[in-house]
Amino acid sequence: MAAEAGKIDPMHQFEIAPVFQGGFDLAGQTITFTNSALWMLLTLVALWVFMLGGMKRELVPGRWQLMVESCADFIDNMLLSNVGQEGRKYTPYVFSLFMFILFANILGLLPIGVLGGHPFTVTSHLTVTGILALLSFGIVLVVGFTRHGLHFFSLFIPHGTPLPMIPFIFVVELLSFLVRPFSLGLRLFVAMTAGHILLKVLAGFVINSSNAGVGYGLMVGLPSLTLMVGISALELLVAAVQAYVFALLTSLYINDAVNLH
Repeated sequence: MAAEAGKIDPMHQFEIAPVFQGGFDLAGQTITFTNSALWMLLTLVALWVFMLGGMKRELVPGRWQLMVESCADFIDNMLLSNVGQEGRKYTPYVFSLFMFILFANILGLLPIGVLGGHPFTVTSHLTVTGILALLSFGIVLVVGFTRHGLHFFSLFIPHGTPLPMIPFIFVVELLSFLVRPFSLGLRLFVAMTAGHILLKVLAGFVINSSNAGVGYGLMVGLPSLTLMVGISALELLVAAVQAYVFALLTSLYINDAVNLH
């Protein structure tokens, strides 16, 4: 936690810093292993362990296997209901997307600060959420133009649109379509950033009021600590909801590309 003269910077937790000194130059830029890369790697390792422990294929599944199968069935049913039978071919991608975001969100909430560590939420950076959104958007474009060719542009002209309104509606629908990756990435980024800033501000209240004396600690620190516990529980819910929303919107966008709805 960055603190100087009693001041706590809530934005310090989002700073990207190299884990190791040194690096190598590429096209005039220094490439180094950062805390963001480290936590993305930890997210992948945690996800790999989770999947490995649940892929035992036992006839009577244990709790771990049941959790993995439930997550896979959840995404499969989502695509089945939103896209149809053909949507199942996109289950591996949407499942990977959902699980990566979920694990990244949860790992960023781990209370390892009591051990001297500092968790880093990679989904609190627009570069990460934006890349995930652009990846989904790119898949939608590839699927749409591969299946329908130039007929894919009919997606931007709703059925029954009056002829004089077609140019105006086409432009509006096209702009709305092009904004999708920005809104998709921005939604996750804002949700995770806002929650972490609030927790950091409350943590500052707890520390500074405790340092100011017992009275301030009881009047300000204790209520702030209680509020932190409640918001931390809410953030766990937000972590799951945001992963679900990202996966859901991705499946809806894929449906547009597959069925031109």
